[in-house]
Amino acid sequence: MMQKIQKFGGAMFTPVLLFAFAGIVVGLGTLFTTEIIVGPIAAKGTAWYNVWSVILAGGWTVFNQLPLLFAIALPIGLARKQSGRCCMEVLVSYLTFNYFVNAILTAWGPALGVDFTAEVGNASGLATIGGIKTLDMGMVGALLISGVVISLHNKYFDTELPEWLGVFSGSTFVYMVAFFAMLPCAIISVLLWPKVQVGMHVFQGVIMSAGTWGVTVFVFLERLLIPFGLHHLLYAPFYYDNVAVNGGIYAEWAKALPQLAASTASLKELAPWGAITATGWSKIFGMPGVAAAFYVTAKKSNRKKLLALLIPITITAVLCGVTEPIEFTFLFVAPPLFAVHALLASLLSTCMNLIGIVGVFSGGLIEMASFNFIPLAASHGLTYLMAIPVGLAFTAIYFFIFRFLILKFDFKTPGREENEEIKFGSKKEFRKAHGMAQSVGSEDADEAGSSAPDVDTSDEKMVLAANILDLLGGVDNIVDVTNCVTRLRVNVKDETKVAEDKDFKSIGTMGISKNGKAMQVIIGLSVTKVRERFDKLVGND
Repeated sequence: MMQKIQKFGGAMFTPVLLFAFAGIVVGLGTLFTTEIIVGPIAAKGTAWYNVWSVILAGGWTVFNQLPLLFAIALPIGLARKQSGRCCMEVLVSYLTFNYFVNAILTAWGPALGVDFTAEVGNASGLATIGGIKTLDMGMVGALLISGVVISLHNKYFDTELPEWLGVFSGSTFVYMVAFFAMLPCAIISVLLWPKVQVGMHVFQGVIMSAGTWGVTVFVFLERLLIPFGLHHLLYAPFYYDNVAVNGGIYAEWAKALPQLAASTASLKELAPWGAITATGWSKIFGMPGVAAAFYVTAKKSNRKKLLALLIPITITAVLCGVTEPIEFTFLFVAPPLFAVHALLASLLSTCMNLIGIVGVFSGGLIEMASFNFIPLAASHGLTYLMAIPVGLAFTAIYFFIFRFLILKFDFKTPGREENEEIKFGSKKEFRKAHGMAQSVGSEDADEAGSSAPDVDTSDEKMVLAANILDLLGGVDNIVDVTNCVTRLRVNVKDETKVAEDKDFKSIGTMGISKNGKAMQVIIGLSVTKVRERFDKLVGND
């Protein structure tokens, strides 16, 4: 079950990768079409306003079609074969489902307790998806329908039909089955979802009433779930669905930017629902403190090498909000440090909330600037300036606490290893002990009995993928593979054939997280390119 949950979480993250660019476009478009900030040039009807309105309209694409994007993206990670065809099958089936819902509510809406004549949005419980007026089931509904179709695809895509019925095979057959499956799904949805919406409104009230304590608990749990790859499942319903606010916090914040920019009232009063998206503050202010603690506690002979490692992963955390590369450098060698990190991250977010800073602050500096600092600087700049001393204070707190704990308990963080090597040594001993061939690029790769994959050694990503495959036990040990923004997620048949964390670090990755048969190899932002090579090696291309 954990393997399936982790794989689902990784697949669900795919559309989120689009938010950084979309957020920048929306932020700039909002800034340049707000007359109170830019001046008369941004008055409605001017050439300046019209041009930026066109750009802004395009920027809204991602946020206006979130359920559709989540539905289509799920097969990328969960379809066992022909994922591109599965995406098409999900798209047409999801649209079919919504057309069924539309027809049912048009005919029997009042009897089902739904006013289908109401305008979409707000408290109506209705939405427009792909131009179809339907129930607002948000991301949850999209993922459920997508999951049903993916299951049908995995089961029926290879169904062999008589030759004279060959035109109905493959994707056509899957859609035929899905078509008839969508009807009961639509009936169940119109019967149950309105009741679910009532419960969601109650839950929304509880979350909002929790105030600052809600932020503290939420951020703490979000950090703690990162090692298991389950943090997406915690925050996604709040950020992109209707749990906290209609349409999700991201979309609603972007829509509210013009009103927020035009008001000098406290952001905490104007948009209290934006409070829990505060998970990014530790990425900007906490990670530099952690990196500095690693540097000063490392052996002097290792500091130069360590600095070359710390600078890029710290910049990645600060600018892009991707913290796994630096977090996983200490997660497995010093788990207590990660628990301290989760606590400090929640306290930092709590302090930001107490001084009135709320908004979309879950990513890195680039995302924060596009959603907050750039469009709202004129009206809320002083509030944002208050974040600097608070954040820098926590950078110092991170540094001194981490430095104290590392030295006190002699945690073997990067640069403090006994073998004087930052990458934790060689994997040669592991492979020999388990009767495995040396991996690609190894000094002993040409030893007798070597079965390393025949790959293009001039392609660094291919070499890395081949080495990862070897350390995971080879092709025969792979069940399936997907990835999130920094990790290659692989389910294996026999976990005892998988090498240790230090062995994965020795080939250039940032380590591995093991949870039963579910493996997560931490690679970094180049994971999609490595995944492409990995798929070729295991025959998934």
